[in-house]
Amino acid sequence: MSEVLSPGHQAVVGLSGSPSPTSKSRVLVEYALAQFAALGGGGAKPALIDLGTLPADVLLGRAGASAPAVTAALVAVSAARIVVAGTPVYRATYSGLLKVFFDLLPQDGLMGKIGVPIVTGHDRGHSLAVDHGMRPLFASLGATVIAGAVYATSAQFQDGKASPELRQAVDRAVREALALAGATVP
Repeated sequence: MSEVLSPGHQAVVGLSGSPSPTSKSRVLVEYALAQFAALGGGGAKPALIDLGTLPADVLLGRAGASAPAVTAALVAVSAARIVVAGTPVYRATYSGLLKVFFDLLPQDGLMGKIGVPIVTGHDRGHSLAVDHGMRPLFASLGATVIAGAVYATSAQFQDGKASPELRQAVDRAVREALALAGATVP
């Protein structure tokens, strides 16, 4: 996990909800975090939380299971103003990995925060996963979700890199989140 932003900076946390460290959704979350850092200035470094590296027993809420890494991830999310969550589409919605992490947050754990959904799927047929899965997931915990969520298809990646139009969509989402958070957007 990268350094969480210091007080006085716009805290941004990115969640990679894919079990694969080379997933397309992770690529987009990392790109979004880089854009937040660039627009935020002041050397601020948003935090990336790779949910696939956290202990499964703790994520599943098994009795007696605890881990400092999960506690740190939950603290980082609670301290953030903006939460970016990226996931591939599984069975027409977000990953179970993202779901079990969100289940660990308190009922109003995202109240006052801005949610930025990023979803990847093979083709456009899964694009409704943003509106029928991610928006309700964020909203159920109190987050305000940006209107310009990002959905990406496999065709929008070449050699593991996002196409220019896809990067532009992420750029718009970042600017919208900053505007909603009350930050000055250049």
